[in-house]
Amino acid sequence: MDVDPARAIADAVLYEGYLLYPYRASAAKNQVRWQWGVLMPPSYADSGTGEHAWCRTELVAEPSADAVLHVRLRFLRLQERIAEEAPGRPVAAMTVGGVEHTTWEEAVEQEVDAVVPFTDIIGADVTVPFTVPGGEDVDPVPGGDEQRLVRRRHDVSGELTLRADPLSGPFGGVRLVLLVTNVSTADDRTRAEALRHALIAAHSLLSLSGGHFLSVTDPPEWALVATRECRSERSWPVLVGAADQRDTVLCTPIILPDHPQVAEQSAGNLFDGTEIDEILTLRTMTLTDEEKREARATDPRAAELIDRVDNLPPELLDRLHGSIRYLRGITGPAEPAPVMEPSTPWWDPEADASMSPETDTVTIDGIAVGKGSRVRLRPGKRADAHDMFLTGRVAVVQAVLLDVDDQWHLAVTLEEDLGSDLYAAHGRYRYFGTDEVEPL
Repeated sequence: MDVDPARAIADAVLYEGYLLYPYRASAAKNQVRWQWGVLMPPSYADSGTGEHAWCRTELVAEPSADAVLHVRLRFLRLQERIAEEAPGRPVAAMTVGGVEHTTWEEAVEQEVDAVVPFTDIIGADVTVPFTVPGGEDVDPVPGGDEQRLVRRRHDVSGELTLRADPLSGPFGGVRLVLLVTNVSTADDRTRAEALRHALIAAHSLLSLSGGHFLSVTDPPEWALVATRECRSERSWPVLVGAADQRDTVLCTPIILPDHPQVAEQSAGNLFDGTEIDEILTLRTMTLTDEEKREARATDPRAAELIDRVDNLPPELLDRLHGSIRYLRGITGPAEPAPVMEPSTPWWDPEADASMSPETDTVTIDGIAVGKGSRVRLRPGKRADAHDMFLTGRVAVVQAVLLDVDDQWHLAVTLEEDLGSDLYAAHGRYRYFGTDEVEPL
């Protein structure tokens, strides 16, 4: 499977909410982690916790006669990182050689692959079991004496179940079902214990060596009914890769559009998946040196993030500020901007001397309306919720305005408003279209 085109999106899903700003173990929002795509051991999921041991994906595919289906399940496995000042003596944190090390929970990426001839799953369930064994690593702290970091993992077991049923009708195609189940036998009582045996941020990549998948949101007309009958639970299938690519699907716990992309302006993962890069980058810059030190001690990925933001070149930061997408694809090539004299910027009233809001008039119901005209308000566009209270009120026109779409508007003050002179002196008006007033 060539998953490179989809890996950036899959990684964003994998680390959605992994470590939230301000990226420190002491932050309240990082006390309750692991929210997305968590498949718990059955003993915990069946105890009425509201969390589940399985997810199900259904979609329509058109495989070739010799098609092979490749499934790649990806998830995070919790890893306890314990700082010990000496063997068997754990501490919350310790500083060695000016570097702080914190006891916390990290994550380890895991992948499980299954390759199945498509003919094997037509009308039959094919189950692929897997077990990721636990283990323990002990690393001495550089520059220390007996200080060390102990990283401990627990067994995680699961199953991939595949099935494809031919669609009724003359058009062919099959309904493909992927069921991912956590079958770990641990008898965990608390969420913290259950997470040690959980599949975290679980998602799957499906790829066909022959044939293609159909979009669940924009299928061809012949497959509308079959697609609507697909029932996915805790997993959402989207086409990934190039815009015309249909041989790879990402099944994700987060609803995404087909062919999602990571913005090219993004300099790296900020662990909010669908983050606003500029805001989070600027917020990260506001961390104090002490907060950055704690963040670096919290997690290696947090340390990399802090270092990246601290060393972000100005030109890359500028790229994050304001980007209009899709406009060219809708309107075609941009038209050249009108040439104006440098001495008359576009916002200067003198830039268009033909307009005079205080002397111009506009004809409404055969009556010329201009500054000083009295009108009765009949607001209909409801741009402001307060407009409903102005229905039937009498107003005085203060200016006649023409917008860039050649639509006329009236700037008015209320005749009964004792503060209307003060508003007018400050240029504070209410604005209505010509179809929202009745000349008096």
